[in-house]
Amino acid sequence: MKKFAISNPDIKIYETLVDKINNLTKPKGSLGYLEELALQIGLIQQTLSPTLKHPQNVLFAADHGIVEEGVTLSPKEVTWQQMINFTQGGGGVNFFCRQHNFTLKLVDAGVDHELPYEKGIINMKVRRGTRNYLYEAAMTEEEMELCIERGAAIVRQCYEEGSNILSFGEMGIGNTSSSSIWMHCFTNIPLDKCVGAGAGLNDEGIMHKFKILKKSLENYKGNGAPLDIIRYFGGLEMVMAIGAMLQAAELKMIILVDGFIMTNSILAASKLYPDVLDYAIFAHCGHESGHKLLLEAMNAKPLLDLGLRLGEGTGAICAYPIVDSAVRMINEMETFQKASIIKYF
Repeated sequence: MKKFAISNPDIKIYETLVDKINNLTKPKGSLGYLEELALQIGLIQQTLSPTLKHPQNVLFAADHGIVEEGVTLSPKEVTWQQMINFTQGGGGVNFFCRQHNFTLKLVDAGVDHELPYEKGIINMKVRRGTRNYLYEAAMTEEEMELCIERGAAIVRQCYEEGSNILSFGEMGIGNTSSSSIWMHCFTNIPLDKCVGAGAGLNDEGIMHKFKILKKSLENYKGNGAPLDIIRYFGGLEMVMAIGAMLQAAELKMIILVDGFIMTNSILAASKLYPDVLDYAIFAHCGHESGHKLLLEAMNAKPLLDLGLRLGEGTGAICAYPIVDSAVRMINEMETFQKASIIKYF
């Protein structure tokens, strides 16, 4: 499998960054989490004057074999229909990208449909949807490795285009099921606490979903290693996101983490390379029931809590102005000394 060279940001600049932030014309700590963000971004970029360049949202799409078991209200055809809608500018992710000047990259990781690639969708299809993991592994080792390599390739393209901050989104009917299993396996939180309504299941539907996922875990005969769990229960779009996140961390890019599915993807990525989390900013706490518990288990502090559960990267893009404010704070505020103001607390 592709190897990544991911390391913690060098902390030699840490004290100097803290000193600059503490000596801006404000009481120490008065801009709260913005100060923590500025410190994190300064460490990632190894500079006292960080910048945000060419933000892009990479949306990976794929279908899931587990949908055959009735774990979602939505038919799998919605995946390809929404991808076409995105090419026409009519999705939630589209207006957020327009509002915040993000470039949108649409990537077919494994949609069970022939998409109109001439309309701008990037064809990275590994297979037409995963297998049904109630009975067998979702993908082979080779397919998993292809997902990781192709996700990384997309990020290298973004980097070459001048980006230093990326958000990742997903489109894949049934992917909250895969995410719930990853969450359970990687955090040991009881499965029933990890399973939620997804696209709108009622209590009866949630219970059916739970029973199918519980049976899938009972049928699992793998070795329990992170890579095997990723391969056996993952979605093609989720595994491609793992490769993308790991490549972004290697290139020392800022990763804006979206909702339940993408939080599980970076959780899975961290089981392979723990230092990937140093590059992650958690954008929001979504409405999917397990997301809050997952963020707490990861000691992650989300920027927003707006009840969002759309996916697509929408929550991450929505949170971008807060990240921008942190960068503007450290770059545009004067220090007490330069402004000739007595330092106050």
